[in-house]
Amino acid sequence: MKNKYNAKKQIYKGKKFDSKKELQRYLILEKMEMQRMIFNLELQPQFPLMVNGKKIGRYTADFKYINRKGETIIEDVKSKITKTRDYILRKKILATYSPPIIITEIL
Repeated sequence: MKNKYNAKKQIYKGKKFDSKKELQRYLILEKMEMQRMIFNLELQPQFPLMVNGKKIGRYTADFKYINRKGETIIEDVKSKITKTRDYILRKKILATYSPPIIITEIL
């Protein structure tokens, strides 16, 4: 099945991924978790989008995990075509939080 960006959805161990690139990143993170380089790997974590104390929507990232330093890392696998204005706006809103939610883009 293709999505609106022509990426073919992938299934691995019953988990759904929006693209082959996203699945490949998951395989790397899965291996890192087995090697105890990262912890608490989550797929499709959701974050409420809040403006002036009101929920205006939600953002779903590709991955969330904790690195060895204890930092929470949020990752989103992106291509030029999926880096839309909507995505950029959501990323900016999350960056205004205290503490800020910073998204690491995997290109």
